[in-house]
Amino acid sequence: MVRGLYQHVRETWKRPKENLPPQYRRNRMAEWRRDQVFTRIERPTRLDAARRLGYKAKQGIAIVRTRVRRGGLRKSKVHMKRKPSKAGIRKITMSKSIQRIAEERVARHYPNMEVLNSYWVGQDGKQKFYEVILIDPSHPAIIADKDLGWVSRAEGRGSHRGRVYRGKTSAGKRGRGLHKKGKGAEKLRPSLAARGNIGK
Repeated sequence: MVRGLYQHVRETWKRPKENLPPQYRRNRMAEWRRDQVFTRIERPTRLDAARRLGYKAKQGIAIVRTRVRRGGLRKSKVHMKRKPSKAGIRKITMSKSIQRIAEERVARHYPNMEVLNSYWVGQDGKQKFYEVILIDPSHPAIIADKDLGWVSRAEGRGSHRGRVYRGKTSAGKRGRGLHKKGKGAEKLRPSLAARGNIGK
């Protein structure tokens, strides 16, 4: 069976350490570290992932690369009258993934645009790098687009305004458990808050 271009690109990015030359990866990380935290780029690094998540090479759509620190939640140590075993400093993770944090930071930096989706492009010892797909809901090319016009329609605009902050992206749905279906996922829908699972 003959595979297309996107299949080859996807196979390359499944194991980047094996398929991409080490020198290329080191140079790319060094260059990205020197860039601004929010860097607008002309074309996606991973074309297959971008297209799979809704990217189109047209006006009204932008790609922004950003970086977020790696690791768990930082907590300061309490020094007075606590058992050391109850200090709770290490192995504390946030309920949001680092990818969701990256999407929200980009959305705050570009308030006139909506986050469509994002994907991982690399990481080093301290940071993770993501490329975020942004869409301009007021652009005529987006309004007329049959696949992306749902962001701009008057009747649906309210439900998609600030969608990244409400877990509407793919990374947000994964964090809310909505990628699970069937047995064991009965209390995930319509949301954890609606089912009363928050704080339990």
